[in-house]
Amino acid sequence: MKDLVSRCPIEEVMQVLSGRWPTLLIYYLKDGIKRFSDLRRDNPTISHKMLALELRKLEDAGIVRRTEFGGYPLRVEYDLTPAGERLVPLMDALGDWWVATNGNDEGQDAVSSGAAGTQTAHIRQAAN
Repeated sequence: MKDLVSRCPIEEVMQVLSGRWPTLLIYYLKDGIKRFSDLRRDNPTISHKMLALELRKLEDAGIVRRTEFGGYPLRVEYDLTPAGERLVPLMDALGDWWVATNGNDEGQDAVSSGAAGTQTAHIRQAAN
């Protein structure tokens, strides 16, 4: 990661959550434990390498927990840590803000339908 240019905690958060994939991975993990292949299905345009790198970054930041089960084939599961779970309402609030700020008709429907609609709108926008 790049060096920090200030002592602002927001800068550190943005280093971890910036880019296309971290917030989407958190979104899909908010429903519970997922395997690597599940996350690939949820995000079909992410490469194997990028998914591994992003999961490792989130794990290093204490947002995602990686659990390895011995045996053959090796089974690995990912889920949110308590710190990661605390991010979900913040991401929902950011999504609500974005939709309200951009004021399009589709977005207004998402705002009126609450956080679930916001996440749907967020995923749609990220996919574009």
